[in-house]
Amino acid sequence: MWLLPSFRASLAWALLDLVLGREMSLQESLLLKSLGLSTKPSPKTLVPVPSVLWRIFQKRKMLPSTNKDLGDACRVEEFNVPGNIIRVLADQGHFIHNGQPPRLLCLQKRLYFNLSALEEGERLTMAQLEIKFSHNSYHASSRGQVFELRLYQAPQMSLRGMPSQGRDPKLLVERSFAQLRKSLLFNLSGVAKDWRTYSRNLGLILEISVSGGEGASTPTSRGLRSLCASIDSFLDTSLLVVTLSQQQCEASRRRRRRSLHHPPLMPSNLCKPRQLYISFSEVGWENWIIAPQGYMANYCLGECPFPLTAELNSTNHAILQTMVHSLDPQGTPQPCCVPVRLSPISILYYDNSDNVVLRHYEDMVVDECGCR
Repeated sequence: MWLLPSFRASLAWALLDLVLGREMSLQESLLLKSLGLSTKPSPKTLVPVPSVLWRIFQKRKMLPSTNKDLGDACRVEEFNVPGNIIRVLADQGHFIHNGQPPRLLCLQKRLYFNLSALEEGERLTMAQLEIKFSHNSYHASSRGQVFELRLYQAPQMSLRGMPSQGRDPKLLVERSFAQLRKSLLFNLSGVAKDWRTYSRNLGLILEISVSGGEGASTPTSRGLRSLCASIDSFLDTSLLVVTLSQQQCEASRRRRRRSLHHPPLMPSNLCKPRQLYISFSEVGWENWIIAPQGYMANYCLGECPFPLTAELNSTNHAILQTMVHSLDPQGTPQPCCVPVRLSPISILYYDNSDNVVLRHYEDMVVDECGCR
């Protein structure tokens, strides 16, 4: 079949774009998998970044690369627990309305946090519940009443939505407050670990009520509404989860032990790191990566000539290979200039469930090159 030259050229370019697009898609899928993501996130709602994640990210960003390399990248020093991934999971629960609320009960809410975003190989090391109010809630009464906060592990529900017989909610936390602070924190590591290993994740039940202290009178319905009004500033709850990807940590520690010295100064034509800046907007990832917008990744380039010197970070194998290459250039190639020391970076991003994640990634920046 005869085709016009212009049409043949257009068809050729279209086929080339299709092939290149498939290759890019495959490469992107492999890279996303190495970053712990099944597909490229497309956040529907850009939720605000929790302040605790911003603080940790900025602190790590300001560390010199030498400190990053020598420090323990598999530990979250801010919480003193093992880990290299921090997620803040939003509450997907709802308020409980069972007709007329029990007397003295100000707030009752079912909390649910979806832990399915955690990968199978991750070890959960910390789970911290945060209950947030828009401002500090002071008790206005002088009659001795205090706020009672109770947190239960939700029981198994029957088909009609009522608690199963003989399965009462398990009390996890019980605290009394004269003042509900702007942010209340509770350690739920044990519960979250059970959800992943033993029991089904049915969520939690939060209750805040007014309790009479010693000599306090029982408030009327109107008085109860007045007492409960000060907790109307309730905002939401979230669960901060720290996990450890052990496989990644073990590999990075082995590489650190092999090379901890500083790169030497060498002539420009020899093997050494060269500057390479990677912009996330140029690869189409700016809509789900929060920070940084890009980073200096670098790459290795240069010759590994005979004779190899110690400054080129050569292995014994590379030294012998250059000797053989000098005798038989056609039959034996020169050693390659490759990375021998890399440092990590931390990335803030939205995952596929629109959660904000702070993850520490090893081997992202080339610091030193060598002949191998």
